[in-house]
Amino acid sequence: MKVILNLDEVPLDQSSEGTRFAAATGEFGVLLGLFGLGAALHVVQPGKTATPFHRHHTSDEMFLVLSGSGTYRYGEDRLPFRAGDCLSAPAGAEGHQIINTGTEELRYVAFSNNTNADVVEYLDSGRIRVDVGAVGHHRENATFGAGGKLTPMGYWDGEDTGADK
Repeated sequence: MKVILNLDEVPLDQSSEGTRFAAATGEFGVLLGLFGLGAALHVVQPGKTATPFHRHHTSDEMFLVLSGSGTYRYGEDRLPFRAGDCLSAPAGAEGHQIINTGTEELRYVAFSNNTNADVVEYLDSGRIRVDVGAVGHHRENATFGAGGKLTPMGYWDGEDTGADK
């Protein structure tokens, strides 16, 4: 565990999907011994975004923009941001997405409270992700993790209630 870590020392993992999604991301909260506070550096090239439009139902998020600029998609709004801005994404509030609409690399730090459970709703696709950890945190050691599209149903639908016997 480190007590001081320069962002230049954060190991970055590159990921991409299709032509819209690409980012280099490095989780560093755990490197500092912080398991209840998520902290990750994101580096996003012009025209790209790191994540789909989504909202968390139990985890607050805050983004500190280090360099670059872009558009913060927050609910129905498209809000411009620049270096030095803090972007808010409270749990259960509007969906959010950070898009690099600028001409240079976008660098920001994402902070979140790590809980033992989270439900993430992907609003463009209608998907839901549920991760729950009986101990620890939902991201590292979920005892249940699944995602997909939900089918609305009543409380007793699909249960053997013994009524048909």
